[in-house]
Amino acid sequence: MQTAAIQSFPIRAVSEITGVNSVTLRAWERRYGLIKPMRTPKGHRLYSKQDIELIQEILDRLSQGVSISQIARDILNKTSMDGGEHSDVWGQYCRQMIKAVSRFDEHALEAVYNDAMSLYPVDVVTTRLIMPLLEELGKRWKEKAGSIAEEHFFSVYLRNKLGARFHHQNLRNSGPKLIMACLPGEQHEFGILLFALTAHSKGYQVILLGADLPVTELIQVAERTDSQGVVLAGSASLNCNSVMEDINLLTGTISTPVFIGGDVSSTCRDDITKASAFPLGKDLVGSLYIIANRLHLSNTQAKAYSI
Repeated sequence: MQTAAIQSFPIRAVSEITGVNSVTLRAWERRYGLIKPMRTPKGHRLYSKQDIELIQEILDRLSQGVSISQIARDILNKTSMDGGEHSDVWGQYCRQMIKAVSRFDEHALEAVYNDAMSLYPVDVVTTRLIMPLLEELGKRWKEKAGSIAEEHFFSVYLRNKLGARFHHQNLRNSGPKLIMACLPGEQHEFGILLFALTAHSKGYQVILLGADLPVTELIQVAERTDSQGVVLAGSASLNCNSVMEDINLLTGTISTPVFIGGDVSSTCRDDITKASAFPLGKDLVGSLYIIANRLHLSNTQAKAYSI
């Protein structure tokens, strides 16, 4: 008994059917991993009816004002929950990077990172790969499965990688300007660096000031710039009383909105709110949504700078 052949369409036909040009279709595939067409022996793309339906769904959501990066996140999350092909992709990436770190193999580390960045938006890579990887490396160090040298090796790699990417692209942005720094006493700057990278990927201009910044210095920066918001981050290890002295001084001195992220924004949430600052939590995209709304941007701007 013969089975019916699966109907497939070349990229030119798909462009005619959907109105999406071939360059955009290839970009959606490479940059976001949204569509996975089959390939002929010569490498030509062949799309299924399901692929075309997915493209139509993407177009419908784009017409509603949803950004392509948000659509990619939604589809990725749905695929993971449904047990689809992406369900363990982040686990695989994480294991590959841990293996590279354990061997102090920067070339292998770079290959995995670049592969993830070529397929997914920076905020997705940050949330689904880099942050869990940092937690896993910290756990390995505490359980003696990894070494301090491993953690230092990856820390230097990540700081250089993210720093170079941030400074290269930050100069191109023209969105709202945010000052970002760690709270006084906070020595670990990866959280604020990852948030800065996510913010600038959405178009924000960022003045990044790093770890353990005295509030008096921060006040001077706020007074000398036309920044529209101040974002500070800290871990749960910070003492709430000490943190709140600094936050109260800051909110009582400057008129610029002050936002607090990281674990400390949960442990000291009520006190932060009483100090007229805004707790953000740990969700990067959710934090940008809070900031965009508190800056009183128009609906169009708020979507552009948070989704």
